[in-house]
This record gives sequence, structure tokens and C-alpha cells, in this order.
Amino acid sequence: MKVGIDMGTVQGGAPARLDIEELLATRLLVQGNSGSGKSHLLRRLLEQSAEWVQQVIIDPEGDFVTLSDRFGHVVVDGERSEAELVGIANRIRQHRVSCVLSLEGLEADEQMRAAGIFLNALFEADREYWYPVLVVVDEAQLFAPAVGGEVSEEARKLSLGAMTNLMCRGRKRGLAGVIATQRLAKLAKNVAAEASNFLMGRTFLDIDMARAADLLGMDRRQAEMFRDLQRGAFVALGPALSRRPLPVTIGPVETSARSTSPKLMPLPDKMDDVEDLIFTPDPEEFSRPVARRVAPAPRPTTDILAELSRARPEQVTEPARAPAVEISAEERESLIEQALAEVLDGPDAAFRSDAELFQDFLVRCRIRRVPGAPPALPAFRRKVAIARSGVDAQTAATDSWKTALDLSGRVSEDLQGVFLLVAQAAVRGLSCPSDAMIARAYGTHSARRARRLLGYFEEQGLVVVHSDLAGHRIVAFPDLGCETLPGDANAPDRAQSHRDAAE
Repeated sequence: MKVGIDMGTVQGGAPARLDIEELLATRLLVQGNSGSGKSHLLRRLLEQSAEWVQQVIIDPEGDFVTLSDRFGHVVVDGERSEAELVGIANRIRQHRVSCVLSLEGLEADEQMRAAGIFLNALFEADREYWYPVLVVVDEAQLFAPAVGGEVSEEARKLSLGAMTNLMCRGRKRGLAGVIATQRLAKLAKNVAAEASNFLMGRTFLDIDMARAADLLGMDRRQAEMFRDLQRGAFVALGPALSRRPLPVTIGPVETSARSTSPKLMPLPDKMDDVEDLIFTPDPEEFSRPVARRVAPAPRPTTDILAELSRARPEQVTEPARAPAVEISAEERESLIEQALAEVLDGPDAAFRSDAELFQDFLVRCRIRRVPGAPPALPAFRRKVAIARSGVDAQTAATDSWKTALDLSGRVSEDLQGVFLLVAQAAVRGLSCPSDAMIARAYGTHSARRARRLLGYFEEQGLVVVHSDLAGHRIVAFPDLGCETLPGDANAPDRAQSHRDAAE
């Protein structure tokens, strides 16, 4: 279904049309300095497309929560636990409800963490819920910064990874990214590069004007025009907008942000008694309680000595707790591995999200009374990837496997389990895993996606995929100096077959 929404007018007064269906497939980047009208543009886009497509807005300033009154968007407060955000995101996709993730009032670290968790949960939703969603991220440079800032490295990686997934791999899952930024130089290049549609607003710095001109295919001598754009005026280019750079003036909106640009207001008339007005307290001020911190009076030394010389009162004995059992690092790691094995042995463990598995893992660690802090979520994901590879203890102690672990760091966390599954088969000299086995390691039932993953590894220069004379697949690892034995790509998943037989 082809739907064109009205974004405003072009030169001559003709309507500026944006093809929503094309936008879902090609994504959009909006750039402009503060005050250029980016938020107004996003609001116009959201209002015009609200009846046609589900929307998710990542809102760092809480400006878009007013959409809830007019268009029924659900407002989600970002100050929630990870489990709550994951559950809400899953239900958002399941029930196709538009929402605004409001991050107002959170610190930068917390904003990045909440946005990363929420976007990853949208990305990892079950295949049956891959309905089209317009994901709008305002001030995208906050969540996908080009360089590290004062935020923690963990929060930056989480947020940047989620934004990369949205823009690079979200299309297959129905997620269409629309990102807005003040400066292209502040935005991570791999995030900005995936957009095929552009709306460039007023810009003053030479480097940003030159980059905007390059993205629009314009001569650098024409870059000066970006300084002269009025507020709400943009230059559009892309398959969903125009095949040639086209000046567009954004139309009016029905809702308004809670925060607006400052407006000049006349000062009050000059008053003669202004000093009395300022320095004379209001009578109501005396009725308000004023909290004052009063320093305690110093105690005499004789009183302190007398108190110390008195016998101490008998302490009330609390119910005895089980003493913490001190165990060695090897025993603790063994308990953690047992808990992890129980979690992954579940019948549906391969198709549950990492967040769900992590919560189950923490509960099992508490049941076993594992001392010390449990592994963090990134460390847990790494353990899951290694466990799903099926590597045995003898192979895990070899130098080849250590090299394979290092190589797996070159792919994203969700692909490491697949990479290590094939790598351990090569190191051990086993047959190449089938599409069904690779799909299960990735958490899906799609054999086609499994083949695409191997193609992705080959594009990254990590593997070489070829076939023998019988047409069986072989995966070679140049950095490991080994390859798998020929394997039938269409063979069933042996582990799943054994589980079904046992049940």
C-alpha cells in the first residue's frame, strides 16, 4: 500500500509528499543546528503518519509526550528496571501500540542505558511480531556519539550497539529508523551512513555544511546555502522524498511541545519603590517552614568520659543466619556453570531473550548461594555464547580455541554464539553445522537467516565458505588454519531432535 503524507510545501506552493512505505525500507536522517526546526519536523512526520504506522519515539527531553492526548501514544517513563523495559518493549511490539519513551530527568548514563535496553528489546522481539514500526530518535548524537565522552564505556557501548542494530539491521525486523541530530560530526558514522533519505536544515559550521552537501550530492560551492535556510526550511533528498535535492518548508502541527523556544516579552513599567519590593519580605514567607541546619552544642569532656565508662547494654541477639561458606574460585565457577547449564537446558531456552535468561540465571545463583557478585549481563552473554557453541573442555584449553574467542570479539554479541559454534566444529574437525543448528544458536527457526549469517562472516573476512563435490558445505577459518568437515546444510538439528524424542 502506497501512502504519501504531506510534510509541507515545496517551491511554488506544491505539497511536499513523503512516501511512508518507502521510508520504512530506507530510513531517514534529519540534521540541523539548534533552533532549525528539527523537533517541529519530527512532530509533523509523526502526526501525519500516526494513523498509518506504529510509532516508537525515543524522547530525551520529554517534548513528545503531548502526542498521547491527541493520538493515543502510551508514555513510558525511562526510570524503570531492565526487566520492566524489556517486558514493555515486547508488549509494545506484540500489541502494535505507539509509545513515547520519555527520558526526561535522567542522567546521560541512565538515558543511554534505558534507550539501549528498550531498542534492543524491540530488535530482539519474536519473528511473529515483526510488524512495521517507525522508530524516531531525537538528539541521536546522545545515543550514538562519534567519540566517547564523560559517560561510562558500558552505557556507551550498549546504546551505540542498539542504534547500530536499528539503522543497519532493523529493516528485516520491521524497524525503520528516523534519527535527528544537531551535528553530523557528533553522530557515529556507521549509524548515519545507513540512512538513504535526508532532510538537512540550517547549519553554520563549515565542516557540517560540507558534509551535508556531500550527502545530498551537491557541489561544495553550494554548501553556503545551508547558512541561509530559515527555521523550518530543509533540503530533502532520498527515494521517499525526492530524487534531486528539493527545498521543503515544513507545515504546521496540531500538538505542541511542553518546552518552547524563548520569546521576547516587554519588561514591566519602571516602579519607584522597587527596592522596597525586593528587600521587604512577604508576610507569607514567615509562615513557611525553613529548614536550617543547627550545629549541635559541644558536649563537655567529663560527660563523654562518663558515658564511655558506663557498662554497655546487652545487645539483642538477632536470629542466627547461615554463615557464608567460603569456597575456592574453582568451586564458585563450577556453581555458576551449573546454574548456566540448567538455564540453557530449558526446552525453549534457545528462543528466549538474553534478559529473560539472565533473570532465571540470577535466581538459580541465589538458590545455590553462590558467594560474591554474580556476573554482569555482558559477561553472562559471553558465557551463553561459549556454552551454545558446544565446545568440550579439552578443546577449550587449546590455543586455537583461544584465538577463536579473540576473533569472535569482531562480531556483535548476538552473533558470537553462531561464530563459536562453527569455529569449534572446525577446531575439533567435525562436520559443518546445518542451517537448523546455526538458526537455533541464533535464537530463530529461520534457515535462510542462518545462511545469511555465514555470508556476513565471509564478508567480514572471518571465514571462507565452499563446498565439496557432493555439494556439502565446508567453512574454513584462515586465522585458525583449519576448516570443518563437509556437512549437509539441510540436515535436521540433532539436539532438538533428541530433545523432542526425550519428551
